[in-house]
Amino acid sequence: MKVQGNVLLPGSREQVWDLLTDPAKLARLLPGCEKLEAAGPDRYKVAIKFALAAISGSYSGSVELSEKKQPESLRMVLEGKGTPGFMRGEGRIQLVEKKAQTELRYEGEAQVGGMIAAVGQRMIDVAARRIIQQFFDSAIAQLRP
Repeated sequence: MKVQGNVLLPGSREQVWDLLTDPAKLARLLPGCEKLEAAGPDRYKVAIKFALAAISGSYSGSVELSEKKQPESLRMVLEGKGTPGFMRGEGRIQLVEKKAQTELRYEGEAQVGGMIAAVGQRMIDVAARRIIQQFFDSAIAQLRP
């Protein structure tokens, strides 16, 4: 599944960069995140809980930030495994200054397997878009004064 889009965030590129790269702040952005702890430079162990249709569960995995060009762009890789299956996502984020705001452009791919894949591609697409929207809603809330 491919995802792409953009969102206008209320803050400078530096503020948005800090929000995306500070582990404590990033943990508050990830929907269902129960734990995010350092596991090396720009790599974090993560525990996430969420539900998709009738399948819900906990996932443990990792988040890795790479190809960082502060405050312009970065690459983010998420991986997780749990009882309902597995997921892996990879994306690129670009930050563009727009007066006193920042446009965040993103594109990426995600794969799921196991029981969670059985709910069907259409439902997975809807759930992924909802999770992305929750991520950006949290980002907007954290950036507002």
